[in-house]
Amino acid sequence: MLDEIEYVKPADIEKRSMEIIMSELGDKTFPEPELSIVKRCIHTSADFDYADNLYFSENSAKIAIEALKRGASIVTDTRMAYSGINKKRLEALGGKAYCFMDAPEVAKEAASRSVTRASVCMEKGAALTGEVIFAVGNAPTALIRLYEMIQAGQVKPALIIGVPVGFVNVVESKELVMKTDIPCIVARGRKGGSNIAATICNALIYACD
Repeated sequence: MLDEIEYVKPADIEKRSMEIIMSELGDKTFPEPELSIVKRCIHTSADFDYADNLYFSENSAKIAIEALKRGASIVTDTRMAYSGINKKRLEALGGKAYCFMDAPEVAKEAASRSVTRASVCMEKGAALTGEVIFAVGNAPTALIRLYEMIQAGQVKPALIIGVPVGFVNVVESKELVMKTDIPCIVARGRKGGSNIAATICNALIYACD
């Protein structure tokens, strides 16, 4: 069985993975920086469906990159997504990553209003100064609350990354985001996750070089 193993130097594993991804994408083509985002999502998940289900609103990736270069911050709905973001590179651009899920006041506020903590986290993110990218990888309620605040004129995100995973209101919440005039990157359908949210954030951060 060992004769079937492809030996690759540790430093070349990611490069080799990207070569395989490009080969298996076949005739599917994307401009940059969208291609890098699609490749990194596939690399993270080994799921080629992202080549078909990732939706980019017009110039959304380029708009997000310019916002990051101006020091935009990122608000996530999970600690997992927060942990996956390359905060050193983000901070070098002048931005900061935030996740308010563990804040005691968030839990208290959510309980008192019978809403999810993710919804309250989006409200706290909307109160930040400067440009903000919202990266949602878990909670449809976060996207729904963002939509409500956008419609009410309470927030204007630099970008929404809408990639919650699951079954209840997942597809519907993503459709709401795509109906706004806010730049967005959305994984259509049920797939997504905090790892995909972090991956898209990092792809955008790395594209700032």
